[in-house]
Amino acid sequence: MEVFPVIDMEKLNGEERATTMDMIKDACENWGFFELMNHGISVELMDTVERLTKEHYKKCMEERFKEMVASKGLEAVQSEIDDLDWESTFHLRHLPVSNMSEIPDLEEDYRFIISKAMKEFAAKLEKLAEQLLDLLCENLGIEKGYLKKAFYGSKGPTFGTKVSNYPPCPRPELIKGLRAHTDAGGLILLFQDDKVSGLQLLKDGKWVDVPPLKHSIVINIGDQLEVITNGKYKSVMHRVIAQPDGNRMSVASFYNPGGDAVIYPSPALVEKEEEKKQVYPKFVFEDYMKLYAGLKFQAKEPRFEAMKAVESTVNLGPIVTV
Repeated sequence: MEVFPVIDMEKLNGEERATTMDMIKDACENWGFFELMNHGISVELMDTVERLTKEHYKKCMEERFKEMVASKGLEAVQSEIDDLDWESTFHLRHLPVSNMSEIPDLEEDYRFIISKAMKEFAAKLEKLAEQLLDLLCENLGIEKGYLKKAFYGSKGPTFGTKVSNYPPCPRPELIKGLRAHTDAGGLILLFQDDKVSGLQLLKDGKWVDVPPLKHSIVINIGDQLEVITNGKYKSVMHRVIAQPDGNRMSVASFYNPGGDAVIYPSPALVEKEEEKKQVYPKFVFEDYMKLYAGLKFQAKEPRFEAMKAVESTVNLGPIVTV
């Protein structure tokens, strides 16, 4: 039985570096997910973020979620629901411009405390994301910094966080916490509840649990990295199973290309392949996101094909090695 890949980042600094890099490579090629321990973010900061996130849900979001459930009659559903998710969520934007001051329904004193912690946490995650991108470059055999430059656009990458809570669900067999999908962006960094499970990925036709390890950061590959690596690394379908007991916290941060970044397979990687064939299209990231908005819960392949059609009608200029 295959074991979900858990990477100890401290081992990158010693004799086990080569083995650890191989583990990351295998995870990117065969899982699309891996979990990081000893990633450099303090447990004290992570504990603070978890406490504040759960307090915010209780204080500001829980009652609204209950009202939504009652208004839609979800507690009494008798058949499978496939057009909504059993989650309470809000989004934070960090780059290029922060919207921290707009976190919904916060008293000002509390806003200052949670905003300070989330800003610090986001800065640590941004640094970790860029470290990981360089490790991926190393494994791919391409220039250090290539992936960061590919994401840059004219104003730098976009970086934001989806803060979610998955409350106890009376009919988890009929309602998903979050329906199956791949992530549209680049690199996703997830701080998840270590007491309440629910996250699963699809591997070899079977759903596999992502273990909820305390103080870990779960990493997964988004669609843009699949394109840039010409399919060497792949985004994978994943979902959240609603649970009858316990409230699951999820703080998912997305290190994505800038809106005007032009995304295409790395010429260096294409050249290394036996057929030297560019399998994926060239497109502007924000155009892909517009398409994704309506097709999130469908297979990714038709999205890539649709972008090929756009590519054939729009002149995006020559491919340039960055």
